Amino acid sequence: MTTAKDIMHSGARWIPAHETLDRAAQLMREHNVGALPVSANGDSDRMVGIITDRDIVVGCVAKGHDPSKVTAGDLAQGTPRWIDAEADVNAVLEEMQSHRIRRLPVVENKKLVGMISEADLAQHLTEEQIAAWAEKVYSRS
Repeated sequence: MTTAKDIMHSGARWIPAHETLDRAAQLMREHNVGALPVSANGDSDRMVGIITDRDIVVGCVAKGHDPSKVTAGDLAQGTPRWIDAEADVNAVLEEMQSHRIRRLPVVENKKLVGMISEADLAQHLTEEQIAAWAEKVYSRS
């Protein structure tokens, strides 16, 4: 059985909710990632959301806000989604498809251990699995 841990990108980093978006962008650049889970208070005990590079551009910069004054917590919206490291890849696909998300944090023993992105799926799944996933995540309905 292929698990979430088998296909994830390890070494995901949290950003505390109180950190500014300019710091989030710096972390994304340093770690070559496009998304960061946002933690409630800086330790990795409770996720309050995820912010993406697109969120920073569209939700802050394009609105004329200063990314050195807006926090990650200000931008994190919705109910955070995650998957257990031992979950089967079919559960990963179902979670991402049902919530139409492209990145999914992976948690083991209540600790963030990685992230699954579109690139991870492309490297580990069959063309048929990827096509079905993309159709459900990107469809307009």
